[in-house]
Amino acid sequence: MQDWLTARAQATPGKVALITNPGDGAHELTFAQLAGQVERMARQWVAVGIERGQRVAVLAITWPLTVVQLFTAMRLGCVLVPINVRLTVDEIDQQLRLADCSWLLPYGLTDTLGELRGKGHKIANLDAQRNAAKKVKLPERDIDLDEPLAIIHTSGTSGTPKGAVLTYGNFYQSAMASAYRLGGLPEDRWLCVLPLYHVGGLSILVRSVLYGIAVDLMESFDVDAVNQKLTEEPITLVSLVPTMLHRLLEARTQPWNEHLRLVLLGGAAPSVELLQRCHDEGIPIATTYGLTEATSQVATAGPELARRKPGTVGKPLLFTQVKVVTETGKQAKAGDYGEILVSGPTVMQGYFNNPDATGKTLKNGWLHTGDIGYVDDDGDLFLVQRRTDLIVTGGENVYPAEVEAVLRGHPAVKEAAVIGLDHPEWGQQVAAVLVINDNETVSEDELIKYCRERLAGYKIPRRFVKVGALPQTGSGKIQRGALGELFH
Repeated sequence: MQDWLTARAQATPGKVALITNPGDGAHELTFAQLAGQVERMARQWVAVGIERGQRVAVLAITWPLTVVQLFTAMRLGCVLVPINVRLTVDEIDQQLRLADCSWLLPYGLTDTLGELRGKGHKIANLDAQRNAAKKVKLPERDIDLDEPLAIIHTSGTSGTPKGAVLTYGNFYQSAMASAYRLGGLPEDRWLCVLPLYHVGGLSILVRSVLYGIAVDLMESFDVDAVNQKLTEEPITLVSLVPTMLHRLLEARTQPWNEHLRLVLLGGAAPSVELLQRCHDEGIPIATTYGLTEATSQVATAGPELARRKPGTVGKPLLFTQVKVVTETGKQAKAGDYGEILVSGPTVMQGYFNNPDATGKTLKNGWLHTGDIGYVDDDGDLFLVQRRTDLIVTGGENVYPAEVEAVLRGHPAVKEAAVIGLDHPEWGQQVAAVLVINDNETVSEDELIKYCRERLAGYKIPRRFVKVGALPQTGSGKIQRGALGELFH
């Protein structure tokens, strides 16, 4: 199978592939132009010494650079490892080591790159090989659907990152199943405001090439700029998390363009009030459930079903199977809560170099998501809770164990428990309950500063409560359900 961008550039060379917004007006790239940029970058990679099958990390930004890097990895048969540019040096170092990356591609964070080089990571100097790159002859590229395309880091409740290995087949089947459910039009234009280190952002890019549609890429989520896009431009599709949608609705002063045919809403469970507001204002919402380990979408409810059954994410996509099981592993009855299990061609190969975690998550052909939900009498899935104890703030996943470990490292902190509090804008807000060592004092400002040096900004607790002891269950586990009451 030919690589997808090359095939698309041959089929529809003059069609717009990418629209970017650098601040001085929109810039457009056709599929042929994008493929040309990929060919040039691929030659640079080869000149530097990057080889097929190697894992190549990129500090992913929502710019054309990351788009070109994705398709360069595809062109050469490398495995892309996108890393959140907002992470600290230690967090980036951890992910590079977990994925056993051969290379890290440079980006303008000079200090960060210097520190990472000092930790032993190999930084590719593409500029030094520009002349040599001109002489490189690229081989023909055949894609095997079973080969890995990307390793995307995710975490369970342990807070330790794990690299989900997603294949070409995973992305291809996800794209086909999504189109089967949502439909596709030649004039579709997908507004991408999701980060490109998330499976949701990468999936939009892959689908654009497979479908032959344009992606309008926003550098960041700016409420006014996105509202302007949705009002003035012929955007037909946009993927949002509930926090984003809430902020857009609060700020908008005009109805959105009639071209908009679908808002794909996922990442966290939306409130009934938010869904009702969208229905009242005529916004076509498709509620969706997915996760990194299943290459984004698992189940999606179209606008009519989402309106008729608030809270449902509908039925599984084409070729995907979902079941809900009890703690004993038996299939739950309709309406009964249980763990959501997923099977099908979009499920990851496993966690990179982590057979123990893979074995616990993939059992007998089923992906054990850890998410809690139920299926109604019609077979429609409802999501109750995203991964036990997981906090979703502004669409970003925060794992309590990771934040707790950082807090416990402070000399004044004896014990720490982190939870998510409901928040009208962010969905959830990170909050910490602390037990302070005897004869020690520490202010909230000191704790925030301490965390900021060790955690990405969205992981830092915004509220703190100090107690004499953490509430525990009879078995000695932290009674997380009681922690929220301490903030009222």
